[in-house]
Amino acid sequence: MSRLTRRLLGASLLTLLAAGHAEAAAPNFVTAWTASAHGPYPVGNPTAQPELRFAFPAPETGARDQTFRLIIRPDIWGGQARIRLTNAFGTKPVTFDGVFIGLQLSGSALLKGTNRPVTFEKKTSITIAPGGSAVSDPVALPFVKSADDPVLAGRRLAVSFHVAGESGPMTWHAKALTTSYVSPPGSGSIGGDITEAGFPNSTTSWYFLDALDMDAPQGTKAIVAFGDSITDGTASTINGDDRWADVFSRRLHAAYGNRFTVVNQGIGGNMVIGPAEYSPAKPANGGPAAVQRLERDIISLSGVGAVIWLEGINDFGNAGASADAVIAGVRDGVKRLRARIPGVRIFMATLTSSLNSTNGSYGAFPIEEKRRAFNQFVRTAGIFDGVVDFDAATFDAKTGELKDSFQPNSSTGGPGDKLHPNRAGYLAMGNAIDLKMIVGK
Repeated sequence: MSRLTRRLLGASLLTLLAAGHAEAAAPNFVTAWTASAHGPYPVGNPTAQPELRFAFPAPETGARDQTFRLIIRPDIWGGQARIRLTNAFGTKPVTFDGVFIGLQLSGSALLKGTNRPVTFEKKTSITIAPGGSAVSDPVALPFVKSADDPVLAGRRLAVSFHVAGESGPMTWHAKALTTSYVSPPGSGSIGGDITEAGFPNSTTSWYFLDALDMDAPQGTKAIVAFGDSITDGTASTINGDDRWADVFSRRLHAAYGNRFTVVNQGIGGNMVIGPAEYSPAKPANGGPAAVQRLERDIISLSGVGAVIWLEGINDFGNAGASADAVIAGVRDGVKRLRARIPGVRIFMATLTSSLNSTNGSYGAFPIEEKRRAFNQFVRTAGIFDGVVDFDAATFDAKTGELKDSFQPNSSTGGPGDKLHPNRAGYLAMGNAIDLKMIVGK
């Protein structure tokens, strides 16, 4: 073999090794946090929302030359992350720039040295058309030395971004149950500032941001908690991460490490089959019907392996739908999910009691009869990979209501509405989920 031939073979081998290394290093993104976009601000059901007229003087104008600092808690960590911004319910293009991801220190202040710039197709700004969304480039998180670092468990990220000009109607998720921050109108792009000085306004909602992915080992799967206000966490604690999905997540990580991530796609007021029509011009507090948001809120996410679906009580108590109509909607949703995500595991949850609720018509006995019929379907239909019996975990057989200790409101105080469980109720629900059933082993 000649010296030239050996050189050529050596160069070819190095090229192949480099290509193999690049392929091995390619990120495997799995969704680690979500907030279902459900409508244009201020349509929705926020909890403990501060007065926002100083941050957003006019809903039709929306944000104006100001910076958001949204506080979120990833369910898993990785060395790279990416975010998804959305203008799903906007009526004009929105330009975002000055986008950063950093570790929250406290309030709106960030931990020094962690705030990293985010780009979109290697550009520092992105304009998103009405109804559109955009996924960022991967951004390295050098403070994540190991995805299994226990110091990172439960830590929160701050995603900061500037809205250039006026946004018009803002796409949002009302019920964050988490405090985030906004600079005043006209204050410009300050996402790179790690201090709290520029963020005097607080909010308990999320805006424009609806997903964050983390680089994770191959085989890591996302489990989507899908539903209405009882999944969204109404009556749970503010900043406490005490929704049933949060409790389930902590149990799952304790048992299986970071092989799974749990993300929450609940919307307060959401229904399975209603409203029949939903648009920025004709919004409703509960957002689009569940069967209309499957693509955006489940199918489009990264690495989805399972869904836990809890929904239907709003169809009965708010819209007066029949049990048969809601059952038909669930059947259709299950069929579509299985067609679009091969191998997905789908678990349906039984509805918790609303008997004698003080919330509208939810407490009437005809609603209870529909709930029982729906739960019977869930337990016997045979179309799910398993049943999560939240009703059994929260039901008081003596009264037919939620258990008495699950009723007082944990976020805003007071006796509760006998519809939404409190922190203790969500704890019971999260603890009632059979982990081995969900993960399949």
